[in-house]
Amino acid sequence: MAKLYYRYGAMNSGKSTALLQAAYNYEERGQRVLLAKPFVDTKGERMIVSRLGVAREVDLLVESGVDIYTLVSRIADEGAAQGEPIACLLVDEAQFLEESQVDDLLKLAVCASIPVLAYGIRTDFQTHSFSGSRRLLEVAHSLEELKTICRCGRKAMFNGRKVGDTFVFDGVQVAIDGVEVTYESLCPSCYLQAGGVLPYRAARNM
Repeated sequence: MAKLYYRYGAMNSGKSTALLQAAYNYEERGQRVLLAKPFVDTKGERMIVSRLGVAREVDLLVESGVDIYTLVSRIADEGAAQGEPIACLLVDEAQFLEESQVDDLLKLAVCASIPVLAYGIRTDFQTHSFSGSRRLLEVAHSLEELKTICRCGRKAMFNGRKVGDTFVFDGVQVAIDGVEVTYESLCPSCYLQAGGVLPYRAARNM
């Protein structure tokens, strides 16, 4: 049985780079992969772009309400008929998927025997989960945390949102990096310090 994998981490933990590396590994062995990302992720338009400068166009832009199971199953059937079966579905920014679409990913793995590797972040800038990431944490066969470090050198867990040089803690859940805001990966102590919950010295000593 194929599996649904969720590989998650704070922003700048190399998720897109890992996805593109996985695609390269499959294709180096002569296997066909599909790359997808939610339509709401407007950064790069139809591209998956890593911080290392590597980029690749996606095969599928997933809009709200789209039945991913039916869509990918049809593509897989057409590919199999032509002697080009789908070896894997790779999904970037999976936190933006709807819960029902995550359930579609599980069905693809279990019912259609297509491995699914989903990459995304766990929580938003207010430390609340996205619908897609919450459902992936609930149903994925395998969970893997991709790690990165905070400015202080500790493990980063949270995603601080900045407008200019100022951290903000109010606003809509989805604001794409580089469009109106930027993000910084922070450890819990630095996140609370940025929000004024901890004094600077206390955050440094924790």
